[in-house]
Amino acid sequence: QVQLVESGGGLVQPGGSLRLSCAASGSIVNIHHMGWHRQAPGKQRDLVASINRGGSTNYADSVWGRFTISRDNAKNTVYLQMNSLKPDDTAVYYCNAEATTNQTTGFMRADYWGQGTQVTVSS
Repeated sequence: QVQLVESGGGLVQPGGSLRLSCAASGSIVNIHHMGWHRQAPGKQRDLVASINRGGSTNYADSVWGRFTISRDNAKNTVYLQMNSLKPDDTAVYYCNAEATTNQTTGFMRADYWGQGTQVTVSS
C-alpha cells in the first residue's frame, strides 16, 4: 500500500500564491505518474496537473501559466506551486500517484489518493 500525505493548503487572497506538497510512503518499488486533482462543491473531480517519472508534465487549460507541478523522485514527493490564484481555484485538492508496490503476493501497480487539502481563494 501507499500512503499520500498532502500539506500546504489554506486561505489566500486573489492574486496570491500557495505551494502544495504530497509525500508518498509505503512499500514503494516505483512511482510512475503523480498528479493533483481538485473538486469544488457540487462539481466533479478534475485533473489540475500531472507529471511522470521523467518529468513530463500536463496541465489543465484553466491553470496553464499559473501553476507548476514538480517532483522529487528521491523523496517520493510531488509539489504544486500555485500563483495568481483566483476564486475559481477554490476547491479541495487531491494528490494522486500511480505506483508499483511490493506486496506479499508480488508486485502490484495501482492508483492511490490522498485525503485532500482545502484551498480557499477569497478576499
